[in-house]
Amino acid sequence: MDTKKIIALENQFGAKNYKPLDVVLEKGSGIWVWDVEGKKYMDCLSAYSAVNQGHCHPKILKKMASQMEKLTITSRAFRNNQLSLFYQDLCKLTHSHMVLPMNSGAEAVETVIKAVRKWGYQLKNIPDGKAQIIVCDNNFHGRTLTIVGFSSEEQYKDGFGPFTPGFVSIPFGDAKALEKAITPYTVAFMVEPIQGEAGVIVPKEGYLKKIRKICSQNKVVLIFDEIQTGLGRTGKLLAEEHEDVESDVTLIGKALSGGCYPVSAVLSNEEVLGVFLPGDHGSTFGGNPLACAVAREAVKVLIEENMIENAAQMGAYFQSGLKKIRSPLIKEIRGKGLMIGVELKKEAGGARSYCEQLMEKGLLCKETHIHVIRFAPPLVITKKDIDWALERISAVLAP
Repeated sequence: MDTKKIIALENQFGAKNYKPLDVVLEKGSGIWVWDVEGKKYMDCLSAYSAVNQGHCHPKILKKMASQMEKLTITSRAFRNNQLSLFYQDLCKLTHSHMVLPMNSGAEAVETVIKAVRKWGYQLKNIPDGKAQIIVCDNNFHGRTLTIVGFSSEEQYKDGFGPFTPGFVSIPFGDAKALEKAITPYTVAFMVEPIQGEAGVIVPKEGYLKKIRKICSQNKVVLIFDEIQTGLGRTGKLLAEEHEDVESDVTLIGKALSGGCYPVSAVLSNEEVLGVFLPGDHGSTFGGNPLACAVAREAVKVLIEENMIENAAQMGAYFQSGLKKIRSPLIKEIRGKGLMIGVELKKEAGGARSYCEQLMEKGLLCKETHIHVIRFAPPLVITKKDIDWALERISAVLAP
């Protein structure tokens, strides 16, 4: 079936909650994907950082196939032999004390909201129903009803109210605003170390250290949403490592399975996650043996194949190359590691058309926040690959 027929079928039977580029992919390997017509493309989005390890990594697929032949799911009604090893591997790697496995990033966010509220009532003696969580303007933490309720993006909320109360939003990157927003009812501050969907917004150096200190002084749980920034994307295992700080809770997902299976996790300590008792929270698929086996292998190859170090080196090389492009369209280039945003000036007319032009030249990326092109290739990319990409980006932005 050709591209036009497949798109026509999707338009006929699918809900219209996405506006993808008109490419129909059927195969992937490493940084490359192929459409149904056989055309090859470089993937510079990595499924929003879900395939940091590259498409269809052979070791992850092998482990997945092996586990599928043994046992895929038990529910949490019973124990399975992969879950405890998953816990052990993640705790050793991230210096966490306790793990709660879920499936999607949004589920991890919902989980931590429940945990810190209960923590506030039990350990901070906040009156029942009064707990507040501070978030940031232009945040993106998922799509559930509770999460969109504290978004500053009006489209995410339009027509979906009423929303869950208990959230206060402050400017991103402003430590003083956090200090002012804290009240006796504040239980947590949840923030992305780098805002991805907002346009790859990198806070000023020192911001993470400042908010860590403020949260510690005020007995406020610091939550880093590292679902996009974590697992090597920024050139460190976790983005918090750029400032040598540790959150109280870290959320990871996406690349936790190398893009092969939905897996997420809440990483914390016994004080926060210890508030959950049997029956308080759960997930039929969360922590299933297939997910755990895949995640363990995905993290293993990330470390053993030096993908994190490569992200740091290739990210610097990619950004350096982008900054050499002399284009009247470019307003700013920013990012860390292989999480890069190219913001275009308003007179460019939005980033969408440039993403479409890059697609025609064999490079796939996506616009975010109207004027920003996001480049986030798999962490296995090489200098030769980046040079290939830069040639095409330059041709589109500086013809």
